[in-house]
Amino acid sequence: MNDDAPVISKEEAILQARLKLLRLEHADLSASIEALSEAAIPDQLMIARLKRKKLAIKDEIVKIEDQILPDIIA
Repeated sequence: MNDDAPVISKEEAILQARLKLLRLEHADLSASIEALSEAAIPDQLMIARLKRKKLAIKDEIVKIEDQILPDIIA
């Protein structure tokens, strides 16, 4: 057995899996926004919607990261 491996709870494993999916979706939105921005006539409304969704995902990512690694005031 490897005693150096960190033991994570089922809840933390679920949070890490969710975090991975959110980061992937955030990256996909970034690519979509960039592609739409480079169009001859960019759809500003769609870009704004995607940016809002991207920001909401970023907020959720930060929230989950805080649950996994809470701030410890020393």
